[in-house]
This record gives sequence, structure tokens and C-alpha cells, in this order.
Amino acid sequence: MSSKPYPTTEVERSLGNYRYIFGIDEVGRGAVAGPVAVGAFVLDLKTLDVGKIPTKLQDSKLMTEKAREAVFEELVTWQPGYAVGMVEASEIDSHGIVASLAQSAVRALQKLAENEIIQQAIADKQVHILLDGTHNWLENVVSRIPVTVRAKADRDCVSVAAAACLAKVTRDRLMVEMSARYPNYQLDGHKGYASASHIEALREFGPSGIHRVSWLTKILSSE
Repeated sequence: MSSKPYPTTEVERSLGNYRYIFGIDEVGRGAVAGPVAVGAFVLDLKTLDVGKIPTKLQDSKLMTEKAREAVFEELVTWQPGYAVGMVEASEIDSHGIVASLAQSAVRALQKLAENEIIQQAIADKQVHILLDGTHNWLENVVSRIPVTVRAKADRDCVSVAAAACLAKVTRDRLMVEMSARYPNYQLDGHKGYASASHIEALREFGPSGIHRVSWLTKILSSE
């Protein structure tokens, strides 16, 4: 039996009499290049068949790239909807990472609300947000939907694990595309995080148009 934990819907079902749970998680928060991305996944507890939860779904950090890609294809058609919102590096430099996380979430939620069923569910107060982490960075931008913050939700909760996987794959695919535009940085390998090879490239070529310049002071000043 695998020792890796698999998420369940236990937490989602404990949140109260809500039909829809929006699992929300971010990826790319600590990167020095590329956007931050926030995934939002809609879990319909009324129609949910637990036997159809993608069997390989886990905390995205525990999954291989191949496994994430495979699960991604299952997730996009499994439940009523999902969305990924992003904020680019220049916006992160201007507004900071917490505000950028919140704006990414707003963009994802706006995409979800384009669905009339989801829009009505929000109006009817049938929706609850489950947010990974220990800090509610949605508190200044979400008022109509209750939010529960839970540490390790990406490990323990199906809705959040799904959101994280969708956001991770979406952002990773974008970084692979960006690697072709900015070949000096090998973005397809490290996806914008501060790996040794990335730092070496930054010192040789300087930042590109997709780097978070305000984050690079220490990297570029230290030898």
C-alpha cells in the first residue's frame, strides 16, 4: 500500500449545508519569473460519486509531472467547472504578492461566475470556499462567499488538491511556452523558480520581461 496520502471529501462535507465547494490554491508564489496562478475547482457535493474521484489525485507536490498531466485531463471534465486566474510579474512588482494572489483568485472566480448555474448558486448561498494555507488572503476581495482556511488542504481535500493540480499544470505549460521565447533562462526546467542554473543565467543575461525584478536584488547583488 502506498504511504503517500490521498485526499478525501471529509472536510468539504463538514463545512455545512452547501452544495458547492470551491477549492482554491495557488502555485508560483515563490518563483522569481512568470506569473502567480490561482486555481479554483468546483466540487458538487450533491451529485458527487466518490468512486469517480481521479485515483491518482494527490497533493500536486507529491505527483510527477506525468501524473499531473494525466490527472489534469480527468479533472477538466469531471465536475461542474474550474478556472485558473493569473497575475503577471510586472503586476507582482507593482502591487506585491499578497495583492496579486487575491487578484488572481478574483480572476478565477469571475471566470467561474460566467456559468449561470454557478452564478445562481452564489446568489442562493450554496457555495463555500475552501482555501489552502494558514492565512485568508481572500478576505479583502471575497465578501459574498464564506471562506474556510485550512493548512494542508492541498494534501487532504479533493477540491483543493484538484485546484492545485489544475493551476500547476496550467502554469507549467505557460512556462514551457515562455522558455521558447526566452531560451537563455531554461524556464522549461525550473518553471521560474530560483534554481542554481536560473540564478547563473540571471547573472549572465540579466532579467527578462517576465522576471519579478523587485525580487532579484539579493540574487543579482550577491556573488
